Amino acid sequence: MHKHFIIYKPYGMLSQHGTAGYKKKRGLAELFDFPIGVQPVGRLDEDSEGLLLLTSDNKLNIHIRSKKIEKEYWVQLDGEITEDAILKLQSGVTITCDKLPYKTLPCKAWRINKDPDFPDRIPATRAGRHRPYSWLAIVLNEGKFRQVRKMTAAVGFPTLRLIRMRIGNIELGNMQPSEVKEVAEFLL
Repeated sequence: MHKHFIIYKPYGMLSQHGTAGYKKKRGLAELFDFPIGVQPVGRLDEDSEGLLLLTSDNKLNIHIRSKKIEKEYWVQLDGEITEDAILKLQSGVTITCDKLPYKTLPCKAWRINKDPDFPDRIPATRAGRHRPYSWLAIVLNEGKFRQVRKMTAAVGFPTLRLIRMRIGNIELGNMQPSEVKEVAEFLL
């Protein structure tokens, strides 16, 4: 019988169980004693946070990482995002993947007009009283290495904070950083 977990990966943690070979790095094993064979579905880089799924079902893992399943991110940006920049993101922008130019697929993107109510990130981002920032939602059907960060930088608005909110129909909801939930199945 397969095992499935939903976690809120905190900032500063690798999306892998162990950290052998990585000095002073934190891994998922410090959150929960996951059964053998349970693996992350995709990755969130160390500087990103939010929804991460883990499963022992390799076929399900492959399906979730496919272009059939949407992934939604909320992104705090350095500066006030413009409508022109949002239109460029929606149409696809050229980023670098494996040292080669890559045009991202069209996606959904929109400005979030009210600051989301997330737990404070530690350390805090550099946005605040003296530096303008904005929030953007972006929904992708692909997942290249650091793609969202590269996309926002390509339109002139570097990412300050990145939180994955949704994978398919599974939402982060009101989970807190480092929280782990075991579920019977993933309802995508």
